[in-house]
Amino acid sequence: MSYYEISFNEMRVIGCLMEKEVTTPDQYPLSLNALVNACNQKSNREPVTQLSESDVQQAVDSLFDRGLVVEVSGSHSRISKYQHRFCNTEFSDLQFTPAETAIVCLLFLRGAQTPGELRSRSGRLHRFDSLDEVSAALQSLQNKVGGPYVNPLPREPGKREQRYQECFCTESVRPPSHALDSDHLDQQELEQTQYLKARIVELEAKVNALQKRINELENESGL
Repeated sequence: MSYYEISFNEMRVIGCLMEKEVTTPDQYPLSLNALVNACNQKSNREPVTQLSESDVQQAVDSLFDRGLVVEVSGSHSRISKYQHRFCNTEFSDLQFTPAETAIVCLLFLRGAQTPGELRSRSGRLHRFDSLDEVSAALQSLQNKVGGPYVNPLPREPGKREQRYQECFCTESVRPPSHALDSDHLDQQELEQTQYLKARIVELEAKVNALQKRINELENESGL
């Protein structure tokens, strides 16, 4: 897995190349200028970045050194263009289905997301007819040999769906290895609620006792 460990900027570059390969094949591979624009576009990106040409070139060079990106010279242009070899090529060990590829690409471009968000945002990358299809692809990415390539994050309080995060970026925030799963979190929340309710009852009893004592003192003093 270390071969595929990438920084945030490298992840953004690969995500953009994966996206444009599917959505705008006539413009793929991408020139450096087009890649900078793709990295910094305001739609379908989270967070929105302002990477400089130097930032993107540095990420491309690092990926190039590992064979994850290659430079292609067009027959009618001297401008260098770039394409990824991150997955689904004869040079990559990572072979994903179209559904899995779409999910990895979306996680690269927009960070951790729920199955519902992944389905609604897949757009031209891949059509998911149901949440079950998204869940099946996520499960496959977790269980693939060499993986997991995605992991569920602990469910946030009040949220029905868990978010899923890619497992490639070394700069992504990871849950600690001892993080509680959703069932444990539910139990923890229940115990906390029960404790707070008990404390409220206890405090109300103390307030009532104090109010009773104050009334007795007022009666004794004739107030």
